[in-house]
Amino acid sequence: MKVCIYGAGAIGGMLGYHLAASGAEVTLIARGPHLKAMQEKGLTYISGDAENTVPVRAVQDPAEAGHQDYVILTLKAPGVAGIAAAMAPLLGPETCVVTAQNGIPWWYFYKHGGPFDGRTLESVDPGGRLWQLIPPERCLGCVVYPSAEIEAPGRVRHGYGNRFMLGEPDGSASPRAKALSQLLTKAGLKAPVRPKIRDDIWVKLWGNLSFNPVSALTGGTLEQLATDPGTRGVIAGMMAEAAAVATSLGVAFGVDIATRIGWAADLGAHKTSMLQDLELKRPMEIDALLGVVVELGRMTGVQMPLCSAILGLLVQRARLAGCYA
Repeated sequence: MKVCIYGAGAIGGMLGYHLAASGAEVTLIARGPHLKAMQEKGLTYISGDAENTVPVRAVQDPAEAGHQDYVILTLKAPGVAGIAAAMAPLLGPETCVVTAQNGIPWWYFYKHGGPFDGRTLESVDPGGRLWQLIPPERCLGCVVYPSAEIEAPGRVRHGYGNRFMLGEPDGSASPRAKALSQLLTKAGLKAPVRPKIRDDIWVKLWGNLSFNPVSALTGGTLEQLATDPGTRGVIAGMMAEAAAVATSLGVAFGVDIATRIGWAADLGAHKTSMLQDLELKRPMEIDALLGVVVELGRMTGVQMPLCSAILGLLVQRARLAGCYA
């Protein structure tokens, strides 16, 4: 079974390390100093006090990897459009593309079954380009819960967690989903096949659509945002608006807003990925985390005044920083 990790940064590096260490046939696609370090010295993975290095196959050109059984996309959502055409050499007739990104994926309404079945989303897939280049029938959903960072080129430090929830758009326990689950489980990760992956997407997104934007606007950590009455109230309001949209689309939340905010608070003085991107002048995941939710609000007729206001402020903040095109 051949697996390609496309965008082998922090989370991709974590996956690549575990798969390589378990003996899987895995190729990592990366670039720059990180790629060079992995090619020359292998991939070093640090978790707690343990540090281990494994040799990995790492390339920049997808054509060097050839057809794969699975391509796991671990680059951030804004980067997918830029590499979609370049993925062609990886895609054989049966290749499965695993979307391991935050936010609402471009295939969201594929086999959704509701009134929007088959519809594309302009905020995350302008003109339906991704739908054409990476057809939704290839796609397997994946909700990523671990935290990791690139400590230095070729060195990935694990923060917390090891869950990668998998799920088919149609909710089936397909052979390809079960096979990948078994492969990741053998590699020491938790990878259950979930019957309602959209519910899992929304539970993760619930925190990302609120904490990420507010952190970028204020500079606060998760703990600071969750415990300050003012920012906690804004976050709770955004979550309530998003929940109204999601439930109108058939999503069921297994936790309430207070519990979800509590999960974030428990992570302590942690900076969100969006705040880190802003500070480092990198593209920010605005559309996949919040813009698309506001678009879904328009589609479903749910009023989202707070989310819309925060989106407007966030886009301006990002544009002024050169982090949003």
